[in-house]
Amino acid sequence: MTHSDIAAIVLGAGKGTRMKSDLPKVMMPVCGKPMIRHILNTLESAGVSKIVTVIAPDGDLVKKEVAPYQTCVQKQQLGTGDAVKSAKNLLQGFTGDILVIFGDQPLYTKETISKLVNKRREGYSIVCLGFTPDDAARYGRLIMENGELKRIVEYKDANEEERAVRFCNSGMMCFDGSKMFDILDEITNENAAQEYYLTDAIAIALRKGLKCSAVECPVNEAAAANTREELAFLEELMKQRNGK
Repeated sequence: MTHSDIAAIVLGAGKGTRMKSDLPKVMMPVCGKPMIRHILNTLESAGVSKIVTVIAPDGDLVKKEVAPYQTCVQKQQLGTGDAVKSAKNLLQGFTGDILVIFGDQPLYTKETISKLVNKRREGYSIVCLGFTPDDAARYGRLIMENGELKRIVEYKDANEEERAVRFCNSGMMCFDGSKMFDILDEITNENAAQEYYLTDAIAIALRKGLKCSAVECPVNEAAAANTREELAFLEELMKQRNGK
């Protein structure tokens, strides 16, 4: 995999409020390092050359942590689609693969990233990363047909048949950089929360006649931290991985 062909947008604008902390969420430590540092290390080892981190207006701590990589500011929290679009100027003209990765998921491996990118290069415009937990709970479902991704259904919008699907959306996606921002420009906020959802990109791509797919990663890699308990769980998983 050539280094210059992969960029990543790391979503790091979240607050640590549910962690009961003043630290931005991605700065919470896992095994002695901020979560986002683990992610940067993994992206580097996977050959990602250009990394842009989306930060909040008061995200100076994150900006320092990710330097010398560039950051862009999401002025208001208007959803994941809006967060990714705020990186547009820094990735103007980039036509390789663009990964979108959440800054609170530090357990992905370079093997998983390579698998995602390689699948995208088979001619797909977007490839999502899925996982199959024992309890699919309230995760969004990835609805596949003949190896192609047909839609992402949020749990609350899913019918019984869709809720029976256990292939869940981890949040990480890989886009064809030459098409990505054209797709994102068509995302609207016509929903209850009036937010721009990144997952709407799938329906838009399919409407444009483009192909989407998904690959699977081990369940533990998709673990994210929104609470102190989940943070402790991440720490535990990281220790297991490092054989400690």
